[in-house]
Amino acid sequence: MSEEAAPYVPQAAAYGRPAGGVRARLYDVIFESDTPAGRRFDIALVFAILLSILVVVLDSVPHLHQAYEGTLNALEWAFTGLFTAEYLARLWCVRRPWRYASGFFGIVDLLSVLPTYFSLLVPGSALLLDIRILRLLRVFRIFKLTLYVAEYMRLGEALYASRRKIMVFLSAVVMAILVLGTVMYVVEGPRNGFTSIPVSMYWATVTMTTVGYGDITPHTNIGKFIASFMMLLGWGTLAVPTGIVTAEMTLRGRAAWPPAPDGRACPGCGSGGHAADARFCQDCGARLGE
Repeated sequence: MSEEAAPYVPQAAAYGRPAGGVRARLYDVIFESDTPAGRRFDIALVFAILLSILVVVLDSVPHLHQAYEGTLNALEWAFTGLFTAEYLARLWCVRRPWRYASGFFGIVDLLSVLPTYFSLLVPGSALLLDIRILRLLRVFRIFKLTLYVAEYMRLGEALYASRRKIMVFLSAVVMAILVLGTVMYVVEGPRNGFTSIPVSMYWATVTMTTVGYGDITPHTNIGKFIASFMMLLGWGTLAVPTGIVTAEMTLRGRAAWPPAPDGRACPGCGSGGHAADARFCQDCGARLGE
């Protein structure tokens, strides 16, 4: 029997729409993107988010920060005030504000404004300003990603079903890195940069994943042979988890796909197009012939 994904319920519906009044109208503008006002609000919010991200990026450039520090700070506080007002409006116009505040997007919305306030109130917390880049995640609220929730759930189910195979695969990779890293430590030694087994394991990881930083390289012929073997091994290694997950998704896709209709006609009403494994008519309920 095939497993069907549970119907997706929009997260905004879980927050609760007020029965009427100003809060209901504000709810329709903020949370309902299918109305003209909601679409205009979403478009304006996207532009505000992207502009605020641009301010964060420009502020990280040293010479721009020195030349336009006052302007960038003013823009940052303007966007922070705007997003704070929007966050409070979201809390006010829903019937269950705590559910919104504790949800994923509610936390992202809060984190998008807190760093600016922390930098003002808490000395030495300026590094937290980099968290403002999380505002980019707010764009996903507006995109119609709910259309792909079933596909996301199927991918998650495939990953969960493949967890043991993936764990066995990762264990084998770790063992190979440990063994070959130790061998390289013995073959090359500290004189060639392999100063310890952990350092050699780092080199083995970089080599097996075909990254190849080049900060540590073998110098002996045996070491170069081992490195070549690990590079070739890495090609096949990277394809294994992809194949495991893909095979699991294929099996689940086939199980969820409805059987192809056959040519049997119902003896009671004469309708056709029944599934190959159907025993009763889908229109009148009469028993189908074998």
